[in-house]
Amino acid sequence: MLDKCTDTWITTPKKLLSAATREACLVHIYPSGPNMGRRYPLLMDRIFTLGRGEDADIRITDNSVSRRHAVVEPSREGFYVADQQSTNGTFVNDKQLDGPWMLQDGDYLRVGNCLYRFLAGGNIEAEYHEEIYRLTILDGLTQLHNGRYLTEFLEREVLRSQRHNRPLAVLALDIDKFKALNDTHGHLCGDFVLRELGKVLRDTIRQEDLAARCGGEEFVVVLVETTADEAVKAAERIRAAVAAHPFRFESAPIKLTVSVGVASTLGDATATATALRKIADERLYRAKHAGRNRVCG
Repeated sequence: MLDKCTDTWITTPKKLLSAATREACLVHIYPSGPNMGRRYPLLMDRIFTLGRGEDADIRITDNSVSRRHAVVEPSREGFYVADQQSTNGTFVNDKQLDGPWMLQDGDYLRVGNCLYRFLAGGNIEAEYHEEIYRLTILDGLTQLHNGRYLTEFLEREVLRSQRHNRPLAVLALDIDKFKALNDTHGHLCGDFVLRELGKVLRDTIRQEDLAARCGGEEFVVVLVETTADEAVKAAERIRAAVAAHPFRFESAPIKLTVSVGVASTLGDATATATALRKIADERLYRAKHAGRNRVCG
């Protein structure tokens, strides 16, 4: 059996599949739409093809996907995936495959613009329903929280801020010249940039804070127990981290910057989640009009 993304043979023995593993499946998690959450069971007696062709087992009608893009094949050790000389490549956990890859429980499989999650744990039904719940609160592409969860979280934190007279801040972020980047490098590059930005945000904010994607290239960060001055400093750290991050798509470096607007409250009785977001958005647009790649608080 080939090791992950290499052309060398491995000698480490692997345990045989359990009955639970034989019930493995792929779950469609991106893009959203009628197929989101759809489960594709994987069987031990057949090879599954993913592609745009009419004969594909998992047919993906997206121009970013080749007619016969990838195959998932069972073996004694588990299920492995292999690219089929597709135009845009096959990725597992954002690493492009250059050979067969043995899928592990929870791996993310990407073909073109479409993302699937491989489940093969001890209780497939429980894992599947947990994944469906994740899809209701997370953005499938960036793995940040989505707009629905952001609204609930922010409304709860505003009430807590008012009850205890504690500071709270909201950052509105927008990728500078994102449309031009998409037009120049294509939507695959745009999706790559969004995923990478999600990682930068997760690595930069504190565990108690929340980062969410609100659609397109727009993001919101909620900073709990954070004053206006502290929020501006946090926004500047995010801006600098994005500007310094080595975004590289298909070996081509991508220069990326963000503009940030900052809003805050000290527990004002009149503050609302909607008002804070509106103020943050207005200051974001001021940062854009002032030249981009800057923070406006």
